[in-house]
Amino acid sequence: MVFDIYKPGQGKNTRLGSAFVLAIIAALGCWQLYEQLNARNIGEWIETLIPVGLFAVLAFLIFVLSNKHKVADFMIAAESEMKKVSWSSRQEIAVSTLVVIIVVICMALLLGATDLGFQTFFGWLFG
Repeated sequence: MVFDIYKPGQGKNTRLGSAFVLAIIAALGCWQLYEQLNARNIGEWIETLIPVGLFAVLAFLIFVLSNKHKVADFMIAAESEMKKVSWSSRQEIAVSTLVVIIVVICMALLLGATDLGFQTFFGWLFG
């Protein structure tokens, strides 16, 4: 049946998160449609009912797609794989971020000095 949830206890967080993000995207799109229709002054009922109806259809489509066998199996597998990941500690991430920032600054200074050197050399050569 359409409203049956496929494997209800598995991949719950991934399915809910994906459905929530898709619903936000659909809501923002419907809000933009409402703004466009509102600018044309075609009638308050039409301006409101078209985006609301479209959102209802999209919400139903999101529900159906998140319970489709292949999609749900993929999300269940993705969630189980994410549980196997060994995440870095907060300190490791902070140190790695600091190293990346320092390297980027050093590279920017080196490339800036090289560029200034080339500008000076070619300005002297052709100037």
